[in-house]
This record gives sequence, C-alpha cells and structure tokens, in this order.
Amino acid sequence: MSPTRPGAPRRILVADDDPVIRHLIASVVRNEGYAPVTAEDGREAIRILLSDAGFGAAVFDLMMPHIEGIDIIRHMRTEKRLMRIPVIMITSERELGVMRDGFNAGAALFLPKPFTAEQLQSSLRLLLNKSGAASRPSLSS
Repeated sequence: MSPTRPGAPRRILVADDDPVIRHLIASVVRNEGYAPVTAEDGREAIRILLSDAGFGAAVFDLMMPHIEGIDIIRHMRTEKRLMRIPVIMITSERELGVMRDGFNAGAALFLPKPFTAEQLQSSLRLLLNKSGAASRPSLSS
C-alpha cells in the first residue's frame, strides 16, 4: 500500500451505487476516524484504485453498474499494490454460492443488507484490527 501522510486519517474506499447506502457507510467510516473516498459504481472504484492504492480498507457493494464488487476484488488480487487492501462485501444476495465466490475472490467479510450502522461499525473494527490496518487504540476496545 502507498503510505499516507503522517497524522492523516487512514482512507477507506466505499463503492455502492445506492447514494443512501454510500452516505451511511461514509458516515460510519468518518465516525470511526477514517476518511471515506466514495465511488458511485465499480468502474469509478477501479479508476480510483488504479490512481491511488493507499487505502486501509474497502467496502464494496456486490451488485453495481459496469463492474460488480466481486470483479473489483478479483482485479485487486492480481495487482501487487492492491492485493493487501482488505475488503468488506455488502450484498442483499442470500445465496451461499455468492458468499463462497466472494470469499474465493478475496473478500475478508460479508455484511448482508439491510445492515445497521452498528453492524457496519463492528465489521470495520474487526476488519481493520485483523488486517493490522488500525492505527488508533480506540479501535481495539
């Protein structure tokens, strides 16, 4: 990963085509002390990742226009500078095969829709602590 400025909050890439969900996720990310960078669809998320790999984590919707979340993860796992970014996949899909495919592609966690802000907060804390990306002591509490 690209280093971030000293003292700057870690950034988390958020990609969801639903503006309400995207805003909710960005708010939770911000409340956790991180800086959200948002994308409206998979193509924009890929563009952001190709221009800047300095993210502590990512949250992707499974079903998005142009490029689906699982395909973004597959691409990330082929790029050395992107492969270490942990990803939470969010989806309203309930089929176990979809989750299996997501984990096989490299998703670290799945969060089913609808979810609460507290569930997302817990998932972010788990993901960031597990990946070693957390730099704030309050995340481990």
